[in-house]
Amino acid sequence: MTVARSSSGPLGELPGPLAAGYRPVPGIHDEMMDASGSVRPLWRKLTAGLDSLGPDVLISRFGRADQYLRDAGVYYRVYGDDAEQERAWPLAHVPLLIGEGEWAEISSALAQRAELLEEIVADIYGANRLVAEGLLPPSLIAANPEFLRPLVGVVPASGNYLHFCAFELGRGPDGTWWVLADRTQAPSGAGFALENRVATTRALPEAFASMNVPRLAGFFRAFRDSLFGLVRQENGRVAILTPGIHNETYFEHAYIARYLGLLLLEGEDLTISDGAVMVRTVSGLKPVEVLWRRFDAAFLDPLELNQTSRIGTPGLVDALRGGTTAMVNAPGTGILETRALLAFMPRLCHHLRNEELQLPGIATWWCGGEAERRHVADNLDRMMIGPALSTVLPYDDSAATVHGEALGGEERADLLRRLGAEGSRYVGQEAVRLSTAPFFHQGKLEPRPVILRAFACRTPQGWSVMPGGFARIGSSADTAAIAMQRGGRAADVWVVESKPVEPLSLLPQEGDAVRRADPGALPSRAADNLLWLGRYVERSEFIVRVLRAYHSRLAEAVDPETPLLEFVHAHTERLGIDVSQAVPSGLLAGIDSTFASAGRIRDRFSPDGWMALKDLSKTVHRFAGAVQPGDDAARAMSVLLRKIAGFSGLVHENMYRFTGWRFLEIGRRLERGIQMSRLLGSMTSADAPQGALEMLLEIGDSIISHRRRYSVHAGRLTVIDLLALDPYNPRAVLFQLEVLKAEIELLPNAMRHGVRSDLAKEILRLHTEFAIREPEDFTPDLFRLAGQELGDLASLIDATYFG
Repeated sequence: MTVARSSSGPLGELPGPLAAGYRPVPGIHDEMMDASGSVRPLWRKLTAGLDSLGPDVLISRFGRADQYLRDAGVYYRVYGDDAEQERAWPLAHVPLLIGEGEWAEISSALAQRAELLEEIVADIYGANRLVAEGLLPPSLIAANPEFLRPLVGVVPASGNYLHFCAFELGRGPDGTWWVLADRTQAPSGAGFALENRVATTRALPEAFASMNVPRLAGFFRAFRDSLFGLVRQENGRVAILTPGIHNETYFEHAYIARYLGLLLLEGEDLTISDGAVMVRTVSGLKPVEVLWRRFDAAFLDPLELNQTSRIGTPGLVDALRGGTTAMVNAPGTGILETRALLAFMPRLCHHLRNEELQLPGIATWWCGGEAERRHVADNLDRMMIGPALSTVLPYDDSAATVHGEALGGEERADLLRRLGAEGSRYVGQEAVRLSTAPFFHQGKLEPRPVILRAFACRTPQGWSVMPGGFARIGSSADTAAIAMQRGGRAADVWVVESKPVEPLSLLPQEGDAVRRADPGALPSRAADNLLWLGRYVERSEFIVRVLRAYHSRLAEAVDPETPLLEFVHAHTERLGIDVSQAVPSGLLAGIDSTFASAGRIRDRFSPDGWMALKDLSKTVHRFAGAVQPGDDAARAMSVLLRKIAGFSGLVHENMYRFTGWRFLEIGRRLERGIQMSRLLGSMTSADAPQGALEMLLEIGDSIISHRRRYSVHAGRLTVIDLLALDPYNPRAVLFQLEVLKAEIELLPNAMRHGVRSDLAKEILRLHTEFAIREPEDFTPDLFRLAGQELGDLASLIDATYFG
């Protein structure tokens, strides 16, 4: 880093150009600089690297990281007054650095804390001695909405309540780390930590390579192995239980499921059979032995918990009583996040473990006790006052948490009255001013408040703490702006070690046992979405081909009301497509439906496939309203056609030929057969205008094939032969039937002991009846019947596998 000599410190300790205006806030600990304004030793290599690149290069590098996150589809949802919105992941590009010695102390303290939390929750749902002996107030348990009475006495199948925890940490003015909150309900952020790491190292590869930062893969490998270690059956299933695509962190659920090779399930995928938790698959009901829960436990079971839940599984709590399925974390553990519980942690640690807390919590007073209430009232200016039973971090809860120093006379008097009358409902916490960390803004580094989220997982060897984590950086100096929903940003956390680190990965190591997933263990909901994804893609491609053919002729027509154009307009109108529009709403709906179906099965998509689909969606919406009918629209459709073909090609070539790919392929062939049958019935009819056959060949992408196969101009019979009966033409109806026959016969339970299922019999009948016909046999009514029967086949598939 380029610096000038100064009498205030030796060369190399002073900030360079990027931090020239960096001013730590007096009285607040700053991660990068000490009180004298010198760069801390831990940060010197990174700041020197940033300065050597300069603002312009850094802006370009950070833009590259943001582009990676956009391409990878990393997002979170923001809930507002109008509706939820997807927002691009807000990366804070400068990582937070922590030394290995300090991190070792934090890790040891968090492992201790995780064990303490396990003992507390085991007592709450077990012997309840802590309340009986006066160590916990009864009202903090009995009146707590996170206390789930149906789970009292239910011992987890795994033997432990907690398997994966997160901890919100902040650093006080004296540099001491404090626990601000415990996250035991369904901790989020671990998947985002992975993506933060990938994006940040793409922006700063030189710094990452030189600073001996441990990889995160070892942590996830240990947790994955721990999850599978809970499986008792040889081919047991481990799944992530998600509330679905509308959850703010759904991307993370899908990402981790793909990263760790786990099933991604929703409540509707599960059912209870003979007391066991089963997943509905295309092969029938299959047992699930481990569920990593990613939503609040109260919504798990509408029969015994929240009756309004639409994301749960009826009977799930009773199944957990039977001990056939382990849940991570056990339902009911959300009570450990209660804000007031922090006030009792030191005493509980001493009582249960006969030791002091290694890492203190933020100073907290539950106002249900007279002495504590008086202390809070006497020191109101130094307090944050909030709901005792809240599980929200006070810095994220500006609506319910008040700062004593900001209260006016009447507000202050009203709060004191409420504390005196109903103190047990409130908790006071010391208003610690969070430490600051560097944030890159407009070419300079600026200090912003920071909170660290650290993660710990249970392994057979004890608790393992992720080497790093997920830091939240405020969008301004105001600590209220640290919440992600209010503009906060996420930074990678680098633990800087003194020696080179081991290059860990999730790839199998020498001597590891090979585990192959059951190809038939495809959830019915996922199979349904894959089938419809195939149909929507094919339908969109068909619409694009029709639009291109129509607008190409419109551009050449003197009179836009020619018989052929009017004929095509009438045909597509029956399909809900207005071809007179350059980009009709029906096409937008088709692409949007494709995107929505793919979004529901993000865990089954390669990043390249998702990027291709996202690019297609962005392009068609950009064309809407900007493209004019005629030649402009025809060129636009050619662009869309290439993008659709690119997406289809990526999915076709990159997707493993499991059962999921088979349903995707069946969906494509069903839709292509339906649309081609309808088009043949319309454009080979006696009243079809001149030019209809040539247009039909163009839409069917078969002009060159027709010229090579038939030494005559296009006639009705040759067109029917090529687009209906040619088994070598990938656009022909018979080709679709042959593929459907082959793929359906390979579906689970389609053939049993040589006997075909009803579905297999039906596709055999359709294929046979079509294959034995001659071109002259076909009439418009017969083509329409073929399209209808293919639609009926789709309904039979639905009843067989998704009903």
